[in-house]
Amino acid sequence: MDPGKGSSDSSPHPSIPKEPYKDPDDGRQRFLLELEFMQCLANPTYIHYLAQNRYFDDEAFIGYLKYLQYWQRPEYIKFIMYPHCLFFLELLQNANFRSAMAHPANKQS
Repeated sequence: MDPGKGSSDSSPHPSIPKEPYKDPDDGRQRFLLELEFMQCLANPTYIHYLAQNRYFDDEAFIGYLKYLQYWQRPEYIKFIMYPHCLFFLELLQNANFRSAMAHPANKQS
């Protein structure tokens, strides 16, 4: 059978849902994952790991770090158990700091 024939869908585009996607848990899972990642940033050894594995060379990852700055707002900060992760998040906005963290001498055991 010819793949271009025999299809009942004559539209050149796949069907588009009539209703927008509704997150079944209203973003709770995303919130928890982002909170966990934020708290990992309190660990200099983890930041060194990210630098050593070249995560800081990825523009999308840098954009994600910038996006995470919303955790500094009062309605989110109250959920953070390790507030120094916010200090490290702020430092990670600086390219020089990100580069310095790749150096082995900057790893804290």
